Amino acid sequence: MENAPFSLKKRIYSFRYAISGIKQLIITEHNARIHLSAAIIAIGCGIWLGISPVEWMIIIMCIGLVFGTECFNSAIEAISDFVSPEYHNTIKRIKDLAAAGVLCVALASATTGCIIFIPKIIVYFTS
Repeated sequence: MENAPFSLKKRIYSFRYAISGIKQLIITEHNARIHLSAAIIAIGCGIWLGISPVEWMIIIMCIGLVFGTECFNSAIEAISDFVSPEYHNTIKRIKDLAAAGVLCVALASATTGCIIFIPKIIVYFTS
């Protein structure tokens, strides 16, 4: 299958699979819903405060990174549970490390949002 010719139909199906994964993430993962709420708030604040195109790019990258790491974390947790349904110290370590990756990206994104939004909010309420 490595040398199979390009197929537009297969590429379109690959997008369907990815969208299905995003739907599964939002429906089944509580933390993903928290991230989605934060993303909606960030987008709303960006519109309200009229952030610059560069600031929009940064916010969009942060949102994408958080959701991307949450997807990888959820996939790692699912495959870990499938491979080893019973408790295992190594599986716990793997799952903890994956969760830590999401936390690092989420904290960095939240900090970035504060750097972008707090000065604008202060100006909005003091002028």
